[in-house]
Amino acid sequence: MTADTDDSAETVGEDLDAERTTAPMSEFGRTELAYGFVVLAIGIAVAFGVPVLATAL
Repeated sequence: MTADTDDSAETVGEDLDAERTTAPMSEFGRTELAYGFVVLAIGIAVAFGVPVLATAL
């Protein structure tokens, strides 16, 4: 690795002029929104559906 591409813990935060972004601030489109709702629906189905089916048997 060269000094220009070194991304070690020693260099984190040194570029004070760079714009800081975090995941919630990142832009997203309808496709990412749809994927998120699909993942949410599957998660809810697993979290509630599996216990309901287990108690019904």
